Amino acid sequence: MKKEEPPKPVPLDNELVRRAKEKFAGGILEAWQDRKQAIVVVDRASLAQIARWFRDEEKFDMLTDLTAVDFPNRDKRFEIVLNLYSFPKNERLRLKANAADGELVPSVTGVWGTADWLERECFDMFGVRFDGHPNLTRILLPDEWQGYPLRKDYDILKQDTAWVRENLGIESGQ
Repeated sequence: MKKEEPPKPVPLDNELVRRAKEKFAGGILEAWQDRKQAIVVVDRASLAQIARWFRDEEKFDMLTDLTAVDFPNRDKRFEIVLNLYSFPKNERLRLKANAADGELVPSVTGVWGTADWLERECFDMFGVRFDGHPNLTRILLPDEWQGYPLRKDYDILKQDTAWVRENLGIESGQ
């Protein structure tokens, strides 16, 4: 039996996207719908401003998640992903912004308080730096840890053996 193909994303040009494009002109780069969810790609430099607008004007009042996806062969290696929810509309929206390794991403901690720990986790696991974050420090790994475990080029077999040896007094079991 032939496996069914997953649905393909459909370009999105609804009222929400039109209002966003009208407000931010070049700040809205792409929009599509995938599995009934709106996905809007925004210019990295405008991320915080656009996020605030989606919160205040479009009532996406909850940041449910913020993470990154690593595409090491792209110039803009990281795709920063914000999953938003609107209680008044009972609707979800995904914002995405692309960033090169070492490029600062505007923090959205001033828009949603939950971004504080989520941006720290993204920094800890991917090394993405958020400009304007009040305390961008590791949250899961020790401060001395070397590398970023969710990057595709992070070799789990060569994890920070010096840290393991020094702090746990054992040789890494990898």
